[in-house]
Amino acid sequence: MRASDVRPGDWIVVRTKNSTYTLSAYGDGTFAVTGGWFVAEHQEPARVRVVGCTWGGSAILLRMVAAPGMSTEVDNGVRTTHAREVRVLRGDQHLVH
Repeated sequence: MRASDVRPGDWIVVRTKNSTYTLSAYGDGTFAVTGGWFVAEHQEPARVRVVGCTWGGSAILLRMVAAPGMSTEVDNGVRTTHAREVRVLRGDQHLVH
C-alpha cells in the first residue's frame, strides 16, 4: 500500500509473523495504530506517522505504508516483523447510501 493511495478514514490491517496491527488514516499523513507492540506496551491507540517499509536492512522505501514481505516502521522507532498479509478497508465502503 503506497502512502499516496491512502484516503482519510481508510483502515489498513497488517498481519505479521507475530501480531496484527490496525492503522486508521486521519488524512493528514498520520494514523491511529493498535495491535502488536502498542498493545504490549499499553500505548494504544497511538497517533503515528509511518516512516516507510524495509526488507529488513537499513534501506527504507519512504512512500510505502505496508507491503507483504516487508516490515513497516513508524516514527516512534517501532518496526513490525515482516507482513504476511495487508488488507485495506476503504472508509467510504461503510457508508449507507
